[in-house]
Amino acid sequence: MEQFRYMHDRLWCEGTDLEECAGRFGTPLYVYSRQSVIDHCRWIESAFGNEDHLSCYALKANSNPSILRILAGERIGADVGSAGELGLALDAGFPAGQITFSGVGKRDDEIAGAIRQDLLSINAESDEELKVISHIAQELHKRARVSVRVNFDIQSDTHPYITTGRKHNKFGVESSRAEEVFREASTLPGVELLGVHSHIGSQITSSETFAAAARAIVELTDRLRRHGINLSLLNFGGGFGVRYRDYVAHPRLPVEAENPESNLTTVSMLKEILPILRSARCKILIQPGRSMVAHAGILITKVLYKKRSGGKTFIIVDAGMNDLIRPSLYQSYHQIVPLNVGHADGDRHEVVDVVGPLCETGDFFALDRTMPAVERGEYLAVLCTGAYGYVLSSNYNGRPKPAEVLVDADRSELIADREPVEKLFVKRIV
Repeated sequence: MEQFRYMHDRLWCEGTDLEECAGRFGTPLYVYSRQSVIDHCRWIESAFGNEDHLSCYALKANSNPSILRILAGERIGADVGSAGELGLALDAGFPAGQITFSGVGKRDDEIAGAIRQDLLSINAESDEELKVISHIAQELHKRARVSVRVNFDIQSDTHPYITTGRKHNKFGVESSRAEEVFREASTLPGVELLGVHSHIGSQITSSETFAAAARAIVELTDRLRRHGINLSLLNFGGGFGVRYRDYVAHPRLPVEAENPESNLTTVSMLKEILPILRSARCKILIQPGRSMVAHAGILITKVLYKKRSGGKTFIIVDAGMNDLIRPSLYQSYHQIVPLNVGHADGDRHEVVDVVGPLCETGDFFALDRTMPAVERGEYLAVLCTGAYGYVLSSNYNGRPKPAEVLVDADRSELIADREPVEKLFVKRIV
């Protein structure tokens, strides 16, 4: 299932030599494996067996149209958070009846568009939003299918910026008011109340955290049923953590002494929580994003300079935080490896900072990282960047966005052109 591996000291993606790929398309460069996307999607689906369910891929993780078409071809659903993502999902071939619309700040026009498209569910986040949905649905002479997101205040061991299920977060209806909000929602004209929605955060690696959330959502569903509110959907959300450390192995690469992610899999977490969710007697929805595409992508960057200063060694590369912001924003870890570990100095390791060219001290990919020694002109791969990579890129420092390439066996295809720097210029009027 893992399509990035070393062969004869060179890193390959499926049947494609990545050093040749970098030379052909230039850097910085995102490279994705088509087979890895398919494998991870099918692997997650296999966890459900014959369970009545729908996996709704979260477009926020990676919204390249070519990636979306691959996932739509697997006959799963989609979760969108804007009118733009909805358009991308529909264009890619996701059926409207298998799309959910999430987000704490939906505009009126986005709600109207979701109702017109007859989506599977609009995931409402507040009692005021429910009233707005009701009003718009009546104006359109339609019924809006709705689930209500509940904030169960579940502690999750992840970065504070990507927790979404604590009481101080902006998301969802607080659990103490949930029954009241559901009762009101069940009486609103133009609203068909379908179920409970929850989402506790991103890159969560604890099965017990998910089990606590599963128990909370099932208990609420049971209480609502006892009060005469019958629901058909239970949307458990996403946030399933993936392995970032020691993802690719080679005898010349350093190995983490302690790797808490070594036995981490989405399927193992799903198999622990599905028996709990099944007891609610509802159709189960999940919203995987990272777990379907993170391992399917890498960012290739070229070493520009090697600099020693202040007792540190800096590896300065041509990609920056504008291309991949996760390390700067979340202090997230990505394994970084040379595309070629076969050169004469490949057995020597150094402690280095891998940094970009931007005018920010926060422009880094790794700090005090032990890596094989590399020199100017060599290529590095920042691994597991298929999720929350290109989608979070920007033009900061006047830098064009990188190209994206899709590998299918021994074929590589450009699926997003490198942004020409001239696109950033404003023409002067003489």
